[in-house]
Amino acid sequence: MSLRIYNTLTRQKDEFTPLEPGKVSMYVCGPTVYDRAHIGHAMSSLVFDIVRRYLEFRGFTVRHVMNYTDVDDKIIIRANHEKRDPLALAEEYIDEYMQHIEDLNILPSTVFPRATEEIDEILNMTARLVDDDMAYAAEGDVYYRVERKDDYGKLSGRKLEDMQAGARIDVDERKQHPMDFVLWKSAKPDEPSWKSPWGPGRPGWHIECSAMALHHLGQQIDIHGGGNDLVFPHHENEIAQTESITGQTFARYWMHNGMLQLSGEKMSKSIGNLITIEEFLEKNESAVIRMLVLNSNYRHPLTYNDKVVEQAAKGLERLRSALRPALPKAAGANQKTLSALQASLDTLEENFIAAMDDDFNSAAALAVLFDMVKRINAARDAAATTAELQPAQSKLEALAAVLGLKLEQATVAVDPQPYLHLFEQMNSQASVQISLENSEPPTIITALLKLRDQFRSDKQWQQSDDIRDELASLGVLVEDSAKGSSWRWSN
Repeated sequence: MSLRIYNTLTRQKDEFTPLEPGKVSMYVCGPTVYDRAHIGHAMSSLVFDIVRRYLEFRGFTVRHVMNYTDVDDKIIIRANHEKRDPLALAEEYIDEYMQHIEDLNILPSTVFPRATEEIDEILNMTARLVDDDMAYAAEGDVYYRVERKDDYGKLSGRKLEDMQAGARIDVDERKQHPMDFVLWKSAKPDEPSWKSPWGPGRPGWHIECSAMALHHLGQQIDIHGGGNDLVFPHHENEIAQTESITGQTFARYWMHNGMLQLSGEKMSKSIGNLITIEEFLEKNESAVIRMLVLNSNYRHPLTYNDKVVEQAAKGLERLRSALRPALPKAAGANQKTLSALQASLDTLEENFIAAMDDDFNSAAALAVLFDMVKRINAARDAAATTAELQPAQSKLEALAAVLGLKLEQATVAVDPQPYLHLFEQMNSQASVQISLENSEPPTIITALLKLRDQFRSDKQWQQSDDIRDELASLGVLVEDSAKGSSWRWSN
């Protein structure tokens, strides 16, 4: 069994063979930091976090680079509008995105390079392209000659002679070909700039990623990732300028995630149909958006609306349901149930790997985990003990963690007083009073369930219902079965 990755360059699923056995180099284009990040940015970061986690699960050591574009026309325009320093504005949004990475349980990249910290690398690369006559200077700007790259357009499948028709091309008589793109931009008044052989200026967008990839990963890399809106011109131009210098294939596998869509349109700042990461996290647990991504094919557009968010939240809760403890009176499941549970456990990891090896098919991998959940919950309902449930629960939790999902019940910080008050009130009405071991809410809730069992045995149905209803109002769901009652937090 081997991992196969859909490669935009070859337009097929290719067997993954890294340049160096056991090691993977991966470069992912990060955000241009001129505004608050939206959940479309989160989607891309989550996709490649899942890719990285799975590669590491499969035994690879991954060197992961994600850049920040911290000098750009959009940043400068925004800063001028707000009468702020452009670099300070970019720094603020970088800090915010770094916090989002932590909030979303995304593994931090090995390196987070920034364009402004790579100026020397960018200048050196640009100078080499000029020296090799692959680029030319024009009034302080430097342009790459697309006609000199015989296979320009190989990533996007476009032919150079066809590109001008219907393309958005700036009218610039200094260009020797309309598709030539800028490597170095001459400085305008009150813009950030650096000294160069061609005069003060700043990097073009495309050159920064090539320079950072060469600097931090070397002349060839295994995986280059980003949104599919970057295939052309950004990634196409990265290939051209990098391979013109190295004479080697730049990236062996090009991976592109689909766009997040709201109301049928790509989510973008220019359209204004945005939901920021902060806005999402104010209403939802961070794992919900990861579930949303996992439930889809990473290469396809992902529709975002309240319904799909609700479905993702329910899916997460379904996975977590498998980790609930055995029922209070569990005496052990029958052999048929235990055999079915063991059979699923025996093939769980194999089936999970088979799904993920097929171009990181996370939706199929989730289906494997959900089948395990079904078996675990059936065994619990059939009176399986903690010892009988634990091996399957542990394996499920471990494989969910490969996808970046935390299934353990989150610690809920709650005031114990409402639970103590309810316990004291109900304990005074019971035929036999019980004592508390401590005043932690989980302990109090467990004691309340014991009282509830007692009320039910005494046919005091109203008191039993009162405990259930009061706990529900406090965010605790009580679930009854023939083998006893269990509880869980409702959020």
